[in-house]
Amino acid sequence: MPYLTSTGTTRRAGGAEQLGFGVPGYAHPLLAPTEWAELTCPGTPLHWAVLNIDDGPGARPDPHCLEAAGRLRNARERAVHGETPQDSVRAAGGRLLGHLDLAFGSRPFGELIADAQSFLDWYRVDGFYLGRCPAGRAELPAVRRLTSTLATLLEHDEGAEEHGPLVLGLGTHPHPGYAEAADQLVTFSGPWTDYRWSQVAEWTAAYPPKRFAHFVHGVPRTHLEEAMRIARWQGAGTIFFTDRDGQHGLRGLRGRDGLHGLHGPHGQTDPFAALPGYWDEIVSRIGPGISE
Repeated sequence: MPYLTSTGTTRRAGGAEQLGFGVPGYAHPLLAPTEWAELTCPGTPLHWAVLNIDDGPGARPDPHCLEAAGRLRNARERAVHGETPQDSVRAAGGRLLGHLDLAFGSRPFGELIADAQSFLDWYRVDGFYLGRCPAGRAELPAVRRLTSTLATLLEHDEGAEEHGPLVLGLGTHPHPGYAEAADQLVTFSGPWTDYRWSQVAEWTAAYPPKRFAHFVHGVPRTHLEEAMRIARWQGAGTIFFTDRDGQHGLRGLRGRDGLHGLHGPHGQTDPFAALPGYWDEIVSRIGPGISE
């Protein structure tokens, strides 16, 4: 199992662990070429990025997504083999995750495993992001069954030297048992107006920052430093902050080919589908070599 289940680590005292980015899912590479290109830049503190073609892997391999996946994989390989030795974060991260939509526990187990296998076969993903993951105690056994099976698939993937994480896209603090079901939990996903007053669950203090991720939209540039302080204090090691608010971002297209634009599941603009306006600034603030 890949689960990082060590406990007993005090997370908020020193804040020494370096923050990095988790990208919930940029728009289709045709609609967001700049976004995907930025992920391959040397020095980008990327932990992982989610590939989502059509609420999953789609019906067939997409050539544009294949190209984007290959570029990200090659960027990590260059870092691992020392061509960009300063890129210490990418050498340890830079993983590509396939998006599996759990629909809050309503999708059949077999469908999810079939989607996971397609991601592995077509795009050689390193791990999986389980979107719309349920958070209650009653659903925990089913989630554990799924993550255990996904871990087995990753361990037996002959095309990967080392597999990446399983991330639960919860968006809230779940029952504590979920911490043992995956490598990382997204315990906040929402607007800055909620995040700045949010509180962390006490049980999370037993785990290191690499176990938690926070996604926050609508963060003004003037409050970026405050948002980063909150993430460190609450013990999140992976973040994605954006000034986009889900209402005024660019809108993409989702046509008959299933291309994802910048829309969310109900037609709203997805604030996480494009680069924040202060991307260069936040990269420089948490880039390699900077102690948090």
